[in-house]
Amino acid sequence: MAGPRAGTGVVARGWRALPAPVLLLPALGGWVSGSLAAEAAQRRLFPWLAVAFGAGALVFLTLADGTVLLAAPVGTGLALAGGAVALRARAVAPALLLAASFGFLGFAAAAYRTASVAAPVLARTVIAPLRGFVEALEEREEGARLVVRVLALGEMPVSERPARVRVSYRRADGLRPGAYIEAKARLLPPPEPARPGGYDFSRDAYFRGIGAVGSLLGSAAITPPPEPAPLSLRLAAGLDEARNALTRRIAESNGGAGGITQAGAVAAALVTGKRGLIDQDTNDTLRAAGIYHVVSISGLHMVLAAGVVFWLVRAVLALVPGLALGWLIKKIAAVLAMFAVTGYCAFSGWDLAAERSLVMTLVMLGAILVDRPALSLRNLALAALIALAREPEGLLGPSFQMSFGAVAGLVACARLIEGRLWNPEGAGPVTRGLAWLLATIIGTLATTLVAQVATAPFATYHFQTVQPFGVVGNALTLPLVSLVVMPAAVLGILAHPFALDRPVWWTMGLAVRGMLDISAWIESFDRATLVVPAFGAGALGLMTVALLLLVLPVSGLRWLGLAPGLVGLALAASPQRPDLYVDREGGGAALRGADGRLVVLGKPPAFVLEQWLKADGDGRSRDDPGLTTGARCDRLGCVGHGPHGVSVALVRDKRAFPEDCARATVVVTRLEAPPGCTAKHVLDRTFLAAHGSTTLRFTADGVVVETAKRPGEARPWRPAPVVTVPAPATPVAPGLGPAPGPAPQREGDESESQGEP
Repeated sequence: MAGPRAGTGVVARGWRALPAPVLLLPALGGWVSGSLAAEAAQRRLFPWLAVAFGAGALVFLTLADGTVLLAAPVGTGLALAGGAVALRARAVAPALLLAASFGFLGFAAAAYRTASVAAPVLARTVIAPLRGFVEALEEREEGARLVVRVLALGEMPVSERPARVRVSYRRADGLRPGAYIEAKARLLPPPEPARPGGYDFSRDAYFRGIGAVGSLLGSAAITPPPEPAPLSLRLAAGLDEARNALTRRIAESNGGAGGITQAGAVAAALVTGKRGLIDQDTNDTLRAAGIYHVVSISGLHMVLAAGVVFWLVRAVLALVPGLALGWLIKKIAAVLAMFAVTGYCAFSGWDLAAERSLVMTLVMLGAILVDRPALSLRNLALAALIALAREPEGLLGPSFQMSFGAVAGLVACARLIEGRLWNPEGAGPVTRGLAWLLATIIGTLATTLVAQVATAPFATYHFQTVQPFGVVGNALTLPLVSLVVMPAAVLGILAHPFALDRPVWWTMGLAVRGMLDISAWIESFDRATLVVPAFGAGALGLMTVALLLLVLPVSGLRWLGLAPGLVGLALAASPQRPDLYVDREGGGAALRGADGRLVVLGKPPAFVLEQWLKADGDGRSRDDPGLTTGARCDRLGCVGHGPHGVSVALVRDKRAFPEDCARATVVVTRLEAPPGCTAKHVLDRTFLAAHGSTTLRFTADGVVVETAKRPGEARPWRPAPVVTVPAPATPVAPGLGPAPGPAPQREGDESESQGEP
């Protein structure tokens, strides 16, 4: 008896000597094992395969350089999958191996997609005759925007010539999709990010097959083509022409004495996806109300369109007793809804957001065919896998992130927002009616709130704006959209071939007008739109991990999401704002002044300046006259003073270099600085061509520099920089004058930033 007691005493003393965290390891391991077993029993490990696939794609899109040998990631992924099958009797190893396998396959999918869309990207500004087919045309407030499939661009060889270009044209009369045009064009490379970590238009353009942007100069002549247009182009052009015709018809059906109204423009956009007729004020109003997602063809439209068709078909078939009793009318309705929503996606232009939403909707309807729950995380994960396999680059955009984030949050919180939880049993008809109404109101508010919370990190990261009253805007407008606008859209399309659609479009326009009135009312609220400083990708990554951990597990593992979520929120709430923003071409900069707000030096492009202000959490417009207060400018350049006694000189004329290089801490110029420039930081043409847009943060310990790209960084969507020698500046008399305001936006610059879901 003494031996065991003595031994027990020694073990106890040993355990007491160990640190507390070590003592907790066995208990923690047991908790994790039990939680994983619960996850496996509930079949909740499958969604993590989509996460692993996306992580692999993310690694390639953000880190990989050069050409990848596809055999390596594909072979590794298949080998890991084989290992998972061989070890399927084990508890944890198969799941880990399968996750790693999907990670390598996601990497391979991104590499393949990047190689499959490869096409020349313009490397320098070009003014040359352009000849090609109009593949798509969108009428806008002024003129039109064209996508042209290029057959010739001056004398440029095929190896350097972009396959497609996107150009603006001051008038659209006479032009139609499919036409062969000849015109002089001014083309630029697709613009790179306006700031480090900002939206990269060049990447999006590359995956759309667009190798240059710009404008047509003079008039565009429609001539006979030298060769027949390819079948794919004829089909795309015919569909685009049909969309334009229906857009005009819907807009004109709601037109007033002054022509097309904004209600008609929004109604047309809801059906055809053509948003060019919506003016900027209306866009701002919809954003302030938090309902801009209604205009962009995406998940809401696909679900409502499929739901309307599904309900109508099922209701009509149910009226026939023989069909209702002998046929599987629910599955018939699901099949017809699948065809209808696919046609709707095709007619709306196969936009990336719409295509991803189509995949999600088809998976949900397919679940009905196999007698599975339509709305589940497994179906959502399957839709994500299909969408990522087709277009891995969508993972970096707000549309994918917000749409899948919102649906995941809604699925995870479904039981909390189900109407039946507020439906009393055994009550009278009046009580049941009131309970149903209350449940509908609470369910709508809860659904909107959950979706907004789930999408808030992504929306804030990409757009730097918060709409505090978005819950109110969605709660008041979504009933109109669900009960009137989308059913009218379906009925209008059905009536269009019989020329009976104008009354339907007019009715739809009334509902849209009500939606705009509600949005305008919400926009009038104080602080309806808050501009917040941009935070880094690290904070977004932590909040994304938190969201995944909170919505995917069913066990206590979900509480692990609190730690990264809180850390991510803390980082997002206290971002480190740069003190100096420099344009990628060196034509302008924005310096933090003595009052803590940005001061503009030079003439940055209007879109770039707008992005700087938003990233800084500055709600001023790009035309605010106060932006130039504190800068001293003349024809040779500008001078400003920043934190910690830093002085910044923006040089326009080479004659300013001797003085500015001697006295300024930072010299910014689109020229090439002389070798003897003694400024501590010289951001000239050579530096900016290699590094892109640049930010500097001045601290007591020194200067922190961030750039949009690294020298020698290989990216298919970023051609090698071409440095040209500018013409000599015209001599001018020195003398300080008023600081010039921001320049108007360049032709072909990023007039549209990230797509919204």
